[in-house]
Amino acid sequence: MQLLNHKKLHVVSGRATRDLAGDICHELGFPLGSPNIAEFANGEIHVKYGESIRGSDVFIVQTHTEWEGRSINDAIMEHLIMVDAAKRASAKRITVVAPHYGYARQDRKASGREPITARLLSDMFLAAGADRLVSVDLHSGQIQGFFDGPVDHLTAMPVLVDHLLELGGDDLVIVSPDAGRVKVAERYTNHLGADLAIVHKRRATDQKNVVEAKEIVGDVAGRTCVLIDDMIDTGGTIVAAAELVAESGAERVIVATTHAVLSGPAIDRLKNSAIERVIVTDTLPLPSEKQIDKIEVLSVAPIIARAISAVFEDTSVSEIFGGENLA
Repeated sequence: MQLLNHKKLHVVSGRATRDLAGDICHELGFPLGSPNIAEFANGEIHVKYGESIRGSDVFIVQTHTEWEGRSINDAIMEHLIMVDAAKRASAKRITVVAPHYGYARQDRKASGREPITARLLSDMFLAAGADRLVSVDLHSGQIQGFFDGPVDHLTAMPVLVDHLLELGGDDLVIVSPDAGRVKVAERYTNHLGADLAIVHKRRATDQKNVVEAKEIVGDVAGRTCVLIDDMIDTGGTIVAAAELVAESGAERVIVATTHAVLSGPAIDRLKNSAIERVIVTDTLPLPSEKQIDKIEVLSVAPIIARAISAVFEDTSVSEIFGGENLA
């Protein structure tokens, strides 16, 4: 008797990422599955897949964020429960797709008696039954080593670069908001044929999300300056850098970032800043109260869809990005 092994693909989504997951499935030409997520009266989450996923390659999409009155921790717990349910439903391979990976900034001990929560999160997904992790623009490349399995680190750079090319002109300067983002900023300069500038900053040691920009290295006077970062949270870092760039004589200040966290005072800070335009991606949902004229949203659905297709077909993911997604 000859046994035929037909690979089966299932893509499902948590409640925090349904719009993005729908766009991903549209790119794949494949329907979005239903995990039938419900809540008990006390808030406990229940998952039951609506169809058999036995022997399937299952991709579980959930970005780690607050949404509709729920916290980022609710999104993570929901993600873990979906992974566990898939494992117990005999999925052949389970891939966690977290466009925005939660707790990524807690990737090391900055001082004594602190956790490394990014590592804890990876361990939890592994314990739940995940075989593989896919994410976009991790805050730190070392997080790839936290998960004891294959990690596909995607980058939104191709989407952002294509959009920035439309700005045109020979006066473009890519500005790194701190020394830690210089390597990424240099990649943008290579693709855009732009110059590089760096903001030197000092972060307050006794307060969270408080940053004081100090000085800028590079020529920005009379130029169109694009600040590049992986995320905007409260907006303190990027607005302080933008103000410094503007004070140094920049003609235009534009921000390009992957993850629009936009917590607390972020929207007010962006509204009242020298920033002309904020270009973000849809790794995180943007609720109506955060949709202002300055913010422009680009989709990473095509990139994630290509990565899912490559993983399913056992082909190279890094070739999609020319190897520039590895750090």
